[in-house]
Amino acid sequence: MLDHLSYTPPAPKVIQGAREDWELVIGLEVHAQVSSNAKLFSGASTAFGSEPNNNVAFVDAAMPGMLPVINEFCVAQAVKTGLGIKAAINLTSAFDRKNYFYPDLPQGYQISQLYHPIVGEGEVIVDMGPGIARRVRIERIHLEQDAGKSIHDMDPNMSFVDLNRTGVALMEIVSRPDIRGPEEAAAYVAKLRQIMRYLGTCDGNMQNGNLRADVNVSVCRPGDYEKYQETQDFSHLGTRCEIKNMNSLRFIQQAIDYEARRQIAILEDGGTVTQETRLYDPDRGETRSMRSKEEAQDYRYFPDPDLLPLEIEQAWVDGIAADMPELPDEKKARFVKELGLSEYDAGVLTAELENAAYFEGVISVAEAARLHDAGKYSSAFDNKLAANWVINELFGRLNKEGLTVETSPVGAGQLGGIIDLIAKGDISGKIAKDLFEIVWTEGGDPAEIVDARGMKQVTDLGAIEAAVDEIIAANPAQVEKAKANPKLAGWFVGQVLKATGGKANPAAVNELVAKKLGL
Repeated sequence: MLDHLSYTPPAPKVIQGAREDWELVIGLEVHAQVSSNAKLFSGASTAFGSEPNNNVAFVDAAMPGMLPVINEFCVAQAVKTGLGIKAAINLTSAFDRKNYFYPDLPQGYQISQLYHPIVGEGEVIVDMGPGIARRVRIERIHLEQDAGKSIHDMDPNMSFVDLNRTGVALMEIVSRPDIRGPEEAAAYVAKLRQIMRYLGTCDGNMQNGNLRADVNVSVCRPGDYEKYQETQDFSHLGTRCEIKNMNSLRFIQQAIDYEARRQIAILEDGGTVTQETRLYDPDRGETRSMRSKEEAQDYRYFPDPDLLPLEIEQAWVDGIAADMPELPDEKKARFVKELGLSEYDAGVLTAELENAAYFEGVISVAEAARLHDAGKYSSAFDNKLAANWVINELFGRLNKEGLTVETSPVGAGQLGGIIDLIAKGDISGKIAKDLFEIVWTEGGDPAEIVDARGMKQVTDLGAIEAAVDEIIAANPAQVEKAKANPKLAGWFVGQVLKATGGKANPAAVNELVAKKLGL
């Protein structure tokens, strides 16, 4: 995690109203589906895409006499997520019944945690640029069961219910109102997603609804937020409205921007913003009212009589902590410090877990090859060269083809082999691009392809010098131009490379051309 003194918070987003300036205040409740093969209180499968009502146990269907049994693995996943955001882990927590009519939750209430959540206060550092980051405080993470899905477009007269998702474990991650703009909100959700994917506690698939956010938006006049921070008195902030079930980073930004301007228009017309739950319509680009916002007492929470308080031991938590993987901020810092990468390159390579693993595979394969050949060449392996190849050549091609590193035709070992050949001086950068294309389309071992097709770079200075002498002798007029303007020496370099089929060592060619022309 970044040191709190090493970054500057970004300025809040200021929106110009018709009469005055306004600032945004945003808090998010992110619902993350726990990565688990079974549901929170039953052994039913959580597999996505199953036939409707196929993954339903008796307890999920609220059959009489069926009692919930806590899934220990889901609890461990919540604890691991809490540790990942440096949060307090509560050794005692409890489940409550949230009484609210869900047409797709058969028991008529949701089992959740209101008063005693499994995870307490933590924080997430959201990078917004070099040296700029937002610290977002996490209030809590609690476990709860998901509802099912109502389907309204299969019949003009009836609605259908799919209970497959009913009872699936969710982690609700509740932030403080620390976010000050649409871009920050999207970056915060992306950072949470990144952390959980590294931890393996949520797959982050927003398209399938496995990660979605309720966005609380309000506006205030400049200076009022600072008063709130000093006093923690919410009266300094405007009335908030909650935008439900956002599963797109782009739509989150659009919805926040629209909702803020809607509230500003109401306030500047002398009206009052009503606290309510709203939905975002991406087709119209606007939010619309869903229902008045309920307060906690409206849900008539009470302890679930079927579930004892959840008590865990510190030793169990310590065991989970001991097995924690390297988190994205830590990996990024290591890439910068130990591998000598730039902040930008390290950020790109660690943005997705699979990309980071691929890059580490590239450098491990190439470094192993270099160590194996110790004494045969002195060039140290260049991590920056590997980063450039992964980011520019590989990622660029994958994006163009609509592929990912998991479906890449070029494996980490193959790309590492190409990097190793460059580092040894066996091939030039130009030949490497030709080799990459061959491996991409045909596969194969890069070293074997180079040997079989005669692609090795010419490093024999005698052969290169003969080619340079021949080009210079054949172009006396160009020689005089190059002597008058040394920049034109590049023409000779190009001709020599062309004459040698691109196999001549470019550095050696440049040096010899300059020497022969007296530059």
